[in-house]
Amino acid sequence: MSLGGLFVETSKSHGVGSTATLDFLVREGQIRADAVVRRVEPSRGLGLKFTAVSKEDRPRLAALIASYSFAGIHPSRP
Repeated sequence: MSLGGLFVETSKSHGVGSTATLDFLVREGQIRADAVVRRVEPSRGLGLKFTAVSKEDRPRLAALIASYSFAGIHPSRP
């Protein structure tokens, strides 16, 4: 996960260029984002690039990523 996107583990297949709306709740709060599929790894998941993250949600996304870094976890980049 990065400010640019994330990898989602899923068995569902979507083509490169498909769009998605993400809505997830984490300790930092609710984060909503629009994304586009940039990479497909069959039977593994999808690399998604964020195309829009609201001004309200961007600080929460940054705090989530920072919490991973602080905990010594290095989330994968899409």
